[in-house]
Amino acid sequence: MVFGTVFFLVSPSTTIEDDPWANVPIRVDGTDHSNLITGALADSGTTLETGPDVTRLCLTCHEDAAHEVMDTVHWTWQSEPIEVSWRDEPVSIGKANTLNNFCIGIQSNEAGCTRCHAGYGWSDDTFDFTTEDNTDCLVCHDQSGTYVKASAGLPAEGVDLISVAQSVGTPTRENCGGCHFNGGGGNGVKHGDLDESLYFPTENVDVHMGRYDFLCVDCHETEQHQISGRSISVSVDNANQVACTDCHTADLVHGDERITAHLDTVACQTCHVPAGALRDATKMEWDWSTAGDPDREENIHEYLRIKGSFVYERNFMPDYLWYDGTAQHYILGDEIDPNEVAFINKLNGSIDDPNSMIWPFKVHDANQPYDTVYNILLQPNTVGPEGYWTLFDWDLALQNGAEAAGIPYSGEYGFTHTQMFWPQTHMVQPAENALQCTDCHSDNGRFDWEALGYIGDPMTWGGRDSQ
Repeated sequence: MVFGTVFFLVSPSTTIEDDPWANVPIRVDGTDHSNLITGALADSGTTLETGPDVTRLCLTCHEDAAHEVMDTVHWTWQSEPIEVSWRDEPVSIGKANTLNNFCIGIQSNEAGCTRCHAGYGWSDDTFDFTTEDNTDCLVCHDQSGTYVKASAGLPAEGVDLISVAQSVGTPTRENCGGCHFNGGGGNGVKHGDLDESLYFPTENVDVHMGRYDFLCVDCHETEQHQISGRSISVSVDNANQVACTDCHTADLVHGDERITAHLDTVACQTCHVPAGALRDATKMEWDWSTAGDPDREENIHEYLRIKGSFVYERNFMPDYLWYDGTAQHYILGDEIDPNEVAFINKLNGSIDDPNSMIWPFKVHDANQPYDTVYNILLQPNTVGPEGYWTLFDWDLALQNGAEAAGIPYSGEYGFTHTQMFWPQTHMVQPAENALQCTDCHSDNGRFDWEALGYIGDPMTWGGRDSQ
């Protein structure tokens, strides 16, 4: 749900000094809770047997914490209604009510998907979002390394909640990555720039985390549990975003007018994140239509009976597209043309828009179910006793999923081509590994200039206005 930032780094040819910590707030050391937890339990005569027990104990000191968490999209998984130019009515979307082209959607599948919810007990549509005890403090603050969430986000059996509660501190990459590195059902599946290699990266995987030991929260600054950052997979606006220039003054850092001339049209990420999935492969294609074959050999990177067939890539070159920081979204019930690609999050931006820049993207292609009568994408029920992953019955799974999502289902289904776009913004490289002029401006350069709207390489034809 949340994205980070990348920064302009000092070019090898410049002598300008840029302290990576200069604009980052000082990280305050956490409080040792070892004795605090033991003392509180002794004074109250209680034990910590459930997740909500821990939350109630936390709230005796942190009285406003649960209320603050419940005000965030990490809790609601859905935005407030937002006016957008591409739809007549306000749009409210998030993980709770929209589709993707990975595991597709959570409605009817809550018990499985909410293992990564910052709460306890979201097993179906009756979950009470107003109960403070349901908030999960430990998933973001555990420092023991032993905390594991199971079905509906409840602590897994055998977790020592007292030990975990005593360990709490500032969220680390392990806390954030436990969910964000594993979105889509496994390590590195979704984003392309977020995976388990970032737990302990070298500087050639990510310079901020590897060379300078940044934590996620150093860039994703947080006040009252509101975490800065935005993901276009579940957002329609660009509010609360993290930008490179929050910390770096780009024209000063580069010290080279030739580079500075690109700053109006080329995102920092384009040069400083030249490749995705540097160590761990990411999913680039997913074909649901091949799922269910009991005789096909399974391989996590090629085929699983419950999910179908996949194509993974490592160290891939991004696609380069115009982007203004926002996207249009497929809304449940929207009609599609099955003869064309259906975009889950269609990027806003063009060469004609002065607010757009060329960004690097991972493009994920999928073949997923749709209703061949109504021509709408369908939400399958995959989890549970009647789910597809149990019975391998597409018709029943689509019927139950459509009912839960509040969309019609004719009983006739097929599979159609969809795409999602994922900006590449982590895995920032050291300055010496950034793209050079000929990486883009050459006969074999990585940009498709005509697809971007130019009549050719602007190095030859004169710039953004030469269309």
